[in-house]
Amino acid sequence: MPTSAPTRLRLPAARLFSALLGLLPSQCALCRAWPDEVLCRACLDQFAVPVPRCRHCALAVPPGQPVCGACLRDPPPLDECVAACDYDWPWSACVSRFKFAGEAGWAAPLAAVLRRHPRAADLIDAADLVLPMPLSQERLRERGFNQSLELARRLAPGRCDAQVLLRPVHTPPQSGLSRADRLRNLRGAFAVEPARAHGLRGRAVLLVDDVMTTGASLNAAARVLQQAGAAQVTALVLARTPAPGDA
Repeated sequence: MPTSAPTRLRLPAARLFSALLGLLPSQCALCRAWPDEVLCRACLDQFAVPVPRCRHCALAVPPGQPVCGACLRDPPPLDECVAACDYDWPWSACVSRFKFAGEAGWAAPLAAVLRRHPRAADLIDAADLVLPMPLSQERLRERGFNQSLELARRLAPGRCDAQVLLRPVHTPPQSGLSRADRLRNLRGAFAVEPARAHGLRGRAVLLVDDVMTTGASLNAAARVLQQAGAAQVTALVLARTPAPGDA
C-alpha cells in the first residue's frame, strides 16, 4: 500500500500543472517568440508538416505509394497507423521533456500537434474506444504518469479508457534492442482486462502513443485487442522513428 501512494499523489498534481500551464502566458519553446503558445503556429507550420507515410507502419514513403514494401510482404495487424512527425529535433527534445523530465504540461501542445494531422480527426471520429498504450505499474511509479494517457484524454476525453488494455508484465526498456529482441521482450506484455473484454467485440479501437520506434509494441497490443474481438485497430502516434538512412 505505501508504494502506491506516490502514484496517487503525483497523477492529480501532473494534471493540475498541465491545466495551469494552459492559463499562463508563454513563450514558444522552439523559437522563443513571446508571448505565444508553447508551440507557436509558425513553428508548427515549419516542423509539423505531414509527409507521405506507409498506411500500416507510418514510415515515410515516396508520394503516391500508400504501403511500404515490408508491409506488402508481411502486413502488420494494425489496420492503419498515422504519425504526426518524425522522431527527430525538435520533437525528440519535446518528448524527452514530457516523458522523462516529468513535464506533464507538454500533453496539451503535443496533443495539438497530433490533431493537426489530416487523418487524425477521421481516426478519432471512427473509433468507438480510444486506448492509451499502457505502462506497467513499475514504469508508472517511476514516471508518475502515463504520457500516452495524457495525450489520449485530450484527443477524445469521452471515449478514452485506460482500464481496457493493460501491461501486467514489466519488461526491460525497448530502446537499443533489435526488432527480434523487441518481439521476444513483448511476449505476454499486454492483456485485456477480463471484465472489460466484452466491450471490445465488434468495436473500432484507436491506440494512442507518443513514440513509435519499430511498431513492435503497437502491433503486439493490436493482436491482443483483435483476439479479444475488436473489429478494427488503428493507431495515432506523435512521432515515428525514421528508417535507417532516411535522416
